[in-house]
Amino acid sequence: MIRTLVRGLAAVALMAAPAVAQMDHSAHGAMAHNTLTGAEKKAGWSLLFDGQTLQGWRLYGGAPITSGWKVIDGTITRAERGGRDIITEQQFGDFELSLDWRLQPEGPAGNSGIFYRAPETQTAIYWGAPEMQILDDARHPDGRSELTSSGANYALDGVPHGAAKPVGEWNTVRIVAKGATVEHWLNGKKVVEYEMWSPKWEAAVAASKFKDYPQYGRAKAGHIGLQEHGSYVAFRNIKIRELK
Repeated sequence: MIRTLVRGLAAVALMAAPAVAQMDHSAHGAMAHNTLTGAEKKAGWSLLFDGQTLQGWRLYGGAPITSGWKVIDGTITRAERGGRDIITEQQFGDFELSLDWRLQPEGPAGNSGIFYRAPETQTAIYWGAPEMQILDDARHPDGRSELTSSGANYALDGVPHGAAKPVGEWNTVRIVAKGATVEHWLNGKKVVEYEMWSPKWEAAVAASKFKDYPQYGRAKAGHIGLQEHGSYVAFRNIKIRELK
Protein backbone atom coordinates (compact mmCIF):
# COMPACT_ATOMS: atom_id res chain seq x y z
CA MET A 1 0.00 0.00 0.00
CA ILE A 2 2.89 2.34 0.84
CA ARG A 3 4.48 1.53 -2.52
CA THR A 4 1.17 2.36 -4.27
CA LEU A 5 0.94 5.66 -2.40
CA VAL A 6 4.50 6.61 -3.39
CA ARG A 7 3.75 5.81 -7.03
CA GLY A 8 0.62 7.90 -6.85
CA LEU A 9 2.50 10.88 -5.41
CA ALA A 10 5.16 10.56 -8.10
CA ALA A 11 2.54 10.55 -10.82
CA VAL A 12 0.96 13.69 -9.37
CA ALA A 13 4.37 15.39 -9.32
CA LEU A 14 5.03 14.51 -12.96
CA MET A 15 1.63 15.83 -14.01
CA ALA A 16 2.15 19.05 -12.09
CA ALA A 17 5.63 19.76 -13.48
CA PRO A 18 4.57 20.92 -16.96
CA ALA A 19 2.01 23.29 -15.44
CA VAL A 20 4.71 24.89 -13.25
CA ALA A 21 7.04 25.20 -16.23
CA GLN A 22 4.29 26.75 -18.29
CA MET A 23 3.46 29.20 -15.52
CA ASP A 24 7.11 30.26 -15.23
CA HIS A 25 7.41 30.63 -19.00
CA SER A 26 4.27 32.76 -19.17
CA ALA A 27 5.47 34.99 -16.35
CA HIS A 28 8.82 35.50 -18.09
CA GLY A 29 7.05 36.19 -21.40
CA ALA A 30 4.89 38.87 -19.78
CA MET A 31 8.00 40.61 -18.45
CA ALA A 32 9.69 40.46 -21.84
CA HIS A 33 7.02 42.19 -23.94
CA ASN A 34 8.30 45.01 -26.15
CA THR A 35 11.94 44.13 -25.53
CA LEU A 36 14.68 42.39 -27.48
CA THR A 37 16.81 39.47 -26.38
CA GLY A 38 20.55 39.56 -26.80
CA ALA A 39 20.24 37.07 -29.65
CA GLU A 40 17.69 39.26 -31.42
CA LYS A 41 19.92 42.30 -31.13
CA LYS A 42 22.84 40.36 -32.62
CA ALA A 43 20.57 39.19 -35.44
CA GLY A 44 19.74 42.80 -36.35
CA TRP A 45 16.27 43.18 -34.86
CA SER A 46 15.04 46.58 -33.66
CA LEU A 47 11.87 47.61 -31.85
CA LEU A 48 9.24 49.71 -33.60
CA PHE A 49 7.32 50.19 -30.34
CA ASP A 50 8.92 50.78 -26.94
CA GLY A 51 5.83 49.74 -24.96
CA GLN A 52 5.37 53.19 -23.45
CA THR A 53 5.06 55.85 -26.15
CA LEU A 54 4.08 56.34 -29.79
CA GLN A 55 7.54 57.62 -30.62
CA GLY A 56 8.46 56.66 -34.17
CA TRP A 57 4.82 56.62 -35.35
CA ARG A 58 2.61 59.25 -37.00
CA LEU A 59 -0.56 59.50 -39.03
CA TYR A 60 -0.52 58.54 -42.69
CA GLY A 61 -0.12 61.87 -44.44
CA GLY A 62 2.34 63.37 -41.98
CA ALA A 63 0.40 64.69 -38.98
CA PRO A 64 1.18 63.66 -35.38
CA ILE A 65 -1.09 61.20 -33.57
CA THR A 66 -3.48 63.20 -31.38
CA SER A 67 -6.52 60.92 -31.03
CA GLY A 68 -7.82 57.44 -31.74
CA TRP A 69 -4.65 55.53 -30.82
CA LYS A 70 -3.25 55.24 -27.30
CA VAL A 71 -0.63 53.25 -25.43
CA ILE A 72 -2.55 51.04 -22.99
CA ASP A 73 -0.91 48.35 -20.84
CA GLY A 74 2.09 48.06 -23.13
CA THR A 75 0.11 47.95 -26.37
CA ILE A 76 -0.66 50.31 -29.24
CA THR A 77 -4.44 50.31 -29.07
CA ARG A 78 -7.13 51.77 -31.28
CA ALA A 79 -9.06 53.00 -28.27
CA GLU A 80 -11.49 55.63 -29.52
CA ARG A 81 -12.97 57.30 -32.55
CA GLY A 82 -11.22 60.12 -34.34
CA GLY A 83 -8.07 58.31 -35.38
CA ARG A 84 -6.69 57.40 -38.78
CA ASP A 85 -4.22 54.86 -40.14
CA ILE A 86 -0.79 55.22 -38.54
CA ILE A 87 2.64 54.51 -40.01
CA THR A 88 6.26 54.26 -38.94
CA GLU A 89 8.46 57.24 -39.55
CA GLN A 90 11.06 54.87 -40.98
CA GLN A 91 10.75 53.12 -44.32
CA PHE A 92 11.76 49.56 -45.12
CA GLY A 93 12.37 47.61 -48.31
CA ASP A 94 13.48 44.03 -47.62
CA PHE A 95 12.59 43.06 -44.06
CA GLU A 96 11.18 40.59 -41.58
CA LEU A 97 8.45 42.05 -39.35
CA SER A 98 7.09 40.39 -36.23
CA LEU A 99 4.24 41.51 -33.97
CA ASP A 100 1.27 40.37 -31.90
CA TRP A 101 -2.31 41.54 -32.40
CA ARG A 102 -5.59 41.05 -30.59
CA LEU A 103 -9.25 41.85 -31.24
CA GLN A 104 -12.03 41.81 -28.66
CA PRO A 105 -15.41 40.02 -28.76
CA GLU A 106 -17.32 43.05 -27.46
CA GLY A 107 -18.41 45.95 -29.63
CA PRO A 108 -18.16 46.16 -33.42
CA ALA A 109 -16.67 43.14 -35.17
CA GLY A 110 -12.91 43.66 -35.37
CA ASN A 111 -11.35 44.79 -38.64
CA SER A 112 -7.81 46.09 -39.09
CA GLY A 113 -4.67 45.33 -41.02
CA ILE A 114 -0.91 45.60 -41.31
CA PHE A 115 0.40 47.56 -44.29
CA TYR A 116 3.94 47.29 -45.61
CA ARG A 117 6.08 49.04 -48.20
CA ALA A 118 3.52 51.83 -47.95
CA PRO A 119 4.18 54.97 -50.00
CA GLU A 120 2.45 58.25 -49.19
CA THR A 121 1.42 58.95 -52.76
CA GLN A 122 -2.29 58.08 -52.45
CA THR A 123 -5.25 59.62 -50.63
CA ALA A 124 -5.51 56.47 -48.52
CA ILE A 125 -2.79 54.02 -47.52
CA TYR A 126 -4.64 50.97 -48.88
CA TRP A 127 -4.60 52.30 -52.43
CA GLY A 128 -0.82 52.03 -52.46
CA ALA A 129 0.28 49.36 -49.98
CA PRO A 130 -0.27 45.62 -49.62
CA GLU A 131 -2.09 44.62 -46.45
CA MET A 132 -2.11 41.58 -44.20
CA GLN A 133 -5.71 41.39 -43.04
CA ILE A 134 -6.79 41.32 -39.38
CA LEU A 135 -10.43 40.32 -38.91
CA ASP A 136 -13.04 38.82 -36.65
CA ASP A 137 -13.78 36.15 -39.26
CA ALA A 138 -16.86 34.85 -37.46
CA ARG A 139 -18.69 38.15 -36.96
CA HIS A 140 -17.48 40.50 -39.69
CA PRO A 141 -19.06 40.28 -43.19
CA ASP A 142 -15.60 40.23 -44.78
CA GLY A 143 -15.09 36.86 -43.11
CA ARG A 144 -17.38 35.28 -45.71
CA SER A 145 -14.52 35.39 -48.20
CA GLU A 146 -11.10 33.85 -47.71
CA LEU A 147 -9.67 36.76 -49.71
CA THR A 148 -10.54 39.12 -46.88
CA SER A 149 -10.13 36.83 -43.86
CA SER A 150 -7.42 37.04 -41.21
CA GLY A 151 -3.93 36.58 -42.63
CA ALA A 152 -4.92 37.21 -46.26
CA ASN A 153 -3.00 39.41 -48.64
CA TYR A 154 -6.08 41.58 -48.71
CA ALA A 155 -8.31 40.93 -51.75
CA LEU A 156 -5.57 39.06 -53.62
CA ASP A 157 -4.47 35.90 -51.76
CA GLY A 158 -6.92 34.21 -49.42
CA VAL A 159 -6.50 32.27 -46.18
CA PRO A 160 -8.95 29.61 -44.94
CA HIS A 161 -10.67 30.24 -41.63
CA GLY A 162 -9.00 28.81 -38.57
CA ALA A 163 -5.54 30.34 -38.91
CA ALA A 164 -6.34 33.02 -36.34
CA LYS A 165 -6.97 32.24 -32.69
CA PRO A 166 -10.37 32.87 -31.09
CA VAL A 167 -11.20 36.55 -30.74
CA GLY A 168 -9.81 37.89 -27.49
CA GLU A 169 -6.57 35.88 -27.71
CA TRP A 170 -3.24 37.16 -28.97
CA ASN A 171 -2.07 36.23 -32.47
CA THR A 172 1.55 36.34 -33.64
CA VAL A 173 2.42 37.57 -37.13
CA ARG A 174 5.52 37.48 -39.29
CA ILE A 175 5.74 39.25 -42.62
CA VAL A 176 8.82 38.54 -44.69
CA ALA A 177 9.48 40.66 -47.79
CA LYS A 178 12.60 40.00 -49.84
CA GLY A 179 12.59 41.47 -53.31
CA ALA A 180 9.42 40.30 -55.03
CA THR A 181 8.80 37.41 -52.62
CA VAL A 182 6.42 38.05 -49.72
CA GLU A 183 5.33 35.65 -46.98
CA HIS A 184 2.59 36.02 -44.38
CA TRP A 185 2.95 33.88 -41.25
CA LEU A 186 0.19 33.60 -38.66
CA ASN A 187 0.71 31.77 -35.36
CA GLY A 188 3.71 29.86 -36.65
CA LYS A 189 2.17 28.78 -39.95
CA LYS A 190 2.89 30.23 -43.38
CA VAL A 191 -0.53 31.16 -44.73
CA VAL A 192 0.39 33.23 -47.81
CA GLU A 193 3.32 33.39 -50.20
CA TYR A 194 3.28 35.40 -53.39
CA GLU A 195 5.49 37.11 -55.95
CA MET A 196 4.86 40.79 -56.39
CA TRP A 197 4.80 42.05 -59.98
CA SER A 198 4.54 38.53 -61.40
CA PRO A 199 1.94 37.72 -64.09
CA LYS A 200 -0.21 36.01 -61.44
CA TRP A 201 0.01 39.05 -59.16
CA GLU A 202 -0.77 41.43 -62.02
CA ALA A 203 -3.85 39.39 -62.94
CA ALA A 204 -5.07 39.34 -59.33
CA VAL A 205 -4.67 43.10 -59.02
CA ALA A 206 -6.47 43.64 -62.35
CA ALA A 207 -9.42 41.60 -61.04
CA SER A 208 -9.59 43.48 -57.72
CA LYS A 209 -10.71 46.89 -56.51
CA PHE A 210 -7.09 48.03 -56.88
CA LYS A 211 -7.28 47.93 -60.67
CA ASP A 212 -8.01 51.67 -60.84
CA TYR A 213 -4.96 52.53 -58.73
CA PRO A 214 -1.86 52.02 -60.88
CA GLN A 215 0.53 52.75 -58.01
CA TYR A 216 -0.86 49.94 -55.85
CA GLY A 217 1.94 47.62 -54.73
CA ARG A 218 4.58 49.22 -56.94
CA ALA A 219 6.80 50.62 -54.17
CA LYS A 220 9.87 48.55 -53.34
CA ALA A 221 10.23 50.28 -49.99
CA GLY A 222 7.90 52.18 -47.71
CA HIS A 223 6.36 52.53 -44.27
CA ILE A 224 4.86 49.89 -41.98
CA GLY A 225 1.24 50.84 -41.22
CA LEU A 226 -1.52 49.87 -38.78
CA GLN A 227 -5.11 50.29 -39.92
CA GLU A 228 -7.86 52.21 -38.17
CA HIS A 229 -11.16 50.68 -39.27
CA GLY A 230 -13.70 51.63 -36.61
CA SER A 231 -13.12 48.86 -34.07
CA TYR A 232 -10.82 47.85 -31.23
CA VAL A 233 -7.43 46.36 -32.05
CA ALA A 234 -4.24 46.14 -29.99
CA PHE A 235 -0.63 45.52 -31.01
CA ARG A 236 2.51 44.67 -29.06
CA ASN A 237 6.03 43.26 -29.57
CA ILE A 238 6.43 45.12 -32.87
CA LYS A 239 9.92 44.43 -34.12
CA ILE A 240 11.71 44.39 -37.45
CA ARG A 241 14.99 43.46 -39.03
CA GLU A 242 16.18 44.54 -42.43
CA LEU A 243 17.26 41.79 -44.82
CA LYS A 244 20.36 42.17 -46.92
